[in-house]
Amino acid sequence: MAEPRPDLEVVVLGSGTCVPSRERSSCALLVRTAGRSFLLDAGPGTLRRLAEAEVAIDDLTAVLVSHLHPDHTADLVPLLFATKYDPEGRRTDPLLLVGGRGFADFYARLKGAYGEWIDPGRGRLEIREVAVEGPDALRLGGVEVRTAPTVHTPQSVAFRLESPAGHSLVYSGDTDWAEPLVQLAEGTDLLVCEAAFPEGRKVQGHLTPALAGRIAARAGVRRLMLTHFYPACEAADIAAQCRRSWAGPLLLARDLLRVSLP
Repeated sequence: MAEPRPDLEVVVLGSGTCVPSRERSSCALLVRTAGRSFLLDAGPGTLRRLAEAEVAIDDLTAVLVSHLHPDHTADLVPLLFATKYDPEGRRTDPLLLVGGRGFADFYARLKGAYGEWIDPGRGRLEIREVAVEGPDALRLGGVEVRTAPTVHTPQSVAFRLESPAGHSLVYSGDTDWAEPLVQLAEGTDLLVCEAAFPEGRKVQGHLTPALAGRIAARAGVRRLMLTHFYPACEAADIAAQCRRSWAGPLLLARDLLRVSLP
């Protein structure tokens, strides 16, 4: 007898950065809940990792884009191209793309370069923009999606997904310290938070492990996962650095890591 599927399932598809790595693809996260599948960011290597996770692109309900940098969006082009190539008509609902204000213009500029090859066809693609100056929300089926602006680029937002049963995940995207992220993450079951550089190597627009831990502690999250590791993190004790500010359950992201809630 098959075990019941968890209420909310998370698969890390990319835990790395723009720096090429054999072990880490660029940023991407898959979240499954309420019979729907959400792709959060789509950096280079995402489609390969989806295939390795045995997830078909036709099963994706929506792609939620935290910001427009290539290490978070580059696989949108092959994803849309592959969605267009669907001779068996397996996709029955339009693929939804969600991003901060300005995302529709970003897609229009991509079409300026790639033309009809990234236009899946009439009724097969929907684009929604969310606010970047403050919190926003939308409901997709029974899943509530809330957003908040972060400190990285003018289009940057974090996402919170909450299942009908009340389990939730927050994905920071790229950010520096951001009070709206603390508020968005309040009480969440899992905060997936960037910790791009180790302590002593702080870069503007990004967090260190100790800063990510402070956000988790301030928000009272139940579990913290660090991700988006630049190469400097590989030689550092990221967990120990995070423990300076966070005493709760801690995970370090790796590609194809699976986490179930509850």
